[in-house]
Amino acid sequence: MYKFIPQVIGLLAVATFFLSYQQKKRRDIIVLNVISRCLYILQYLLLGAIAGAVLDVLGAMSSMIAGKKDSPFVQKHTKLIFISVNVTIIVAGLAICIAKRSLTDLLPIVGVLFHTCAFWLNDERMIRRVSLAGSPFWLVYNLISRAYGSAIGDVLTIISIISAMLKYRHRDRAKEEKNNV
Repeated sequence: MYKFIPQVIGLLAVATFFLSYQQKKRRDIIVLNVISRCLYILQYLLLGAIAGAVLDVLGAMSSMIAGKKDSPFVQKHTKLIFISVNVTIIVAGLAICIAKRSLTDLLPIVGVLFHTCAFWLNDERMIRRVSLAGSPFWLVYNLISRAYGSAIGDVLTIISIISAMLKYRHRDRAKEEKNNV
């Protein structure tokens, strides 16, 4: 029974993550992404996948900060904050890799960097493209960590991002054509 609980939590995380990229507005994408990350963190802790949990904590924090990037303080210090957050993710991830002597734990470092860096972008299309690049790294990590619900979610996330890219590409083209007339 206990082994079933992390998988259910992972599937809930997946559903939330999947829905995040279907949102039109940047803020809504980020809010649902943070909720999803909190569920992933719980799943990873229950599975003993510490690297995934720690990197998702840092990813959630980075996503929340990126969500506030229009605030005066963050605008004034954007470069410093962006670099600091990403260096923290890299250092924490590498520390876990060294402590566990595990190259597998490099995968979520790359995945979380792509996902969180995407939220510093303004263009929703670019957010989706950069986020898409991080998903294969999480997929492999989740398979190795036995986070099968999350692995299914990674596949669905890839599909979701691609479908959102296609959906909004057609809407954007229609809007451009309408404005050109």
